[in-house]
Amino acid sequence: MSDFDEMKLRRLDLTVLLIFLGLMRHRKGIAVADEMGLTQSSISHALGRLRDVFDDPLFLRQPHGFEPTAVAVAMEPQIREAVERISAALEGPAPFDPARATGIFRIGAYDSELATLIPGLLGRMDRAAPHLRLSTRAASRAAALDLIEHRHLDMALGFFWDLPDQFLKTRLYDETYVIVGREDHPLLQDALTLEAYAAAAHLIVSPKGDLTGVVDDTLRRLGHSRDVRAAVPLFFPALASLARSSMIATLPKRMAETFAPGFGLRIQAAPLEIRSFDVGAIIHRRDRKNPMHTWFIEQITADG
Repeated sequence: MSDFDEMKLRRLDLTVLLIFLGLMRHRKGIAVADEMGLTQSSISHALGRLRDVFDDPLFLRQPHGFEPTAVAVAMEPQIREAVERISAALEGPAPFDPARATGIFRIGAYDSELATLIPGLLGRMDRAAPHLRLSTRAASRAAALDLIEHRHLDMALGFFWDLPDQFLKTRLYDETYVIVGREDHPLLQDALTLEAYAAAAHLIVSPKGDLTGVVDDTLRRLGHSRDVRAAVPLFFPALASLARSSMIATLPKRMAETFAPGFGLRIQAAPLEIRSFDVGAIIHRRDRKNPMHTWFIEQITADG
């Protein structure tokens, strides 16, 4: 856009364009003034601005009213389209119809949320939104936020703390931890004591391969420590490993209750209070009123 065009646009506003369309419709300044609740002097002033910007009289005074010039007649469809587009934008997005909607929605999360939340979401999509497609990827918290920021993801699922202001969170559910081990594990046949728990061989889930976590901080405050034998980056390898070893693991309750029985594992309550956390759906603030994002949050919330 040239500087000259910008200078012209600065001299126009929506009211002036509405006055132009009103004059094209009524051909009388007083009728436009009454319709818009303006004075006739306001109409005259706006008409003067229009004439100056477009370098044309636009409307010629005749006994029966204003007669539009050829330039005015030629401009009307474009100005009307511009005003209609602005009006449509002010009304907000069109209603979202999942049955007709198309496109790809992209979600990032750890495998725990992907395993517990995505199957139900896909089932509802299959019934209600057959033309929408879902793309998911494993992503750490920091990576997921960066991908949302740069429009490579639409949403992240998981536990997020100190969320930057540009993101919004919808809480899905509160999560706690349970102890998981082999069905015949000797430590899990009766209520597990804190001392026995600390002395056991432990497996932890750590995407970075760390051999310590939130449990170790809690044990330290209680004057205990534990023997961490191994770390795996994902929950399913952890469940498979527990089934073939003497280790136990402290895992999110929902993940464990959903999948541990399939690996022949036993679940028991933790003998210590470990910090609980809330799992949320994270979107960028720019998508706060995006109807597709709203629909997906509603569908995921159904698993809460």
